[in-house]
Amino acid sequence: MAGIVESPCVRNCCLNEADICLGCFRSLAEITRWSVVGDEVKRQILTQAAERRLQQRDKSGGGNNASK
Repeated sequence: MAGIVESPCVRNCCLNEADICLGCFRSLAEITRWSVVGDEVKRQILTQAAERRLQQRDKSGGGNNASK
């Protein structure tokens, strides 16, 4: 049995122009509905947030493959 899905909030809330939190990479809609959705939806939100985090890292050159 899987445990409770914890919130990824890092208390660094700052939304970008697309309403994505730059702390946890959830959308504003995902943040506001977190407390009312089930664990399966929370896992989907976490997956999407992780993908956004990777995209942001790639955009900012934060990956190991960034060339100068």
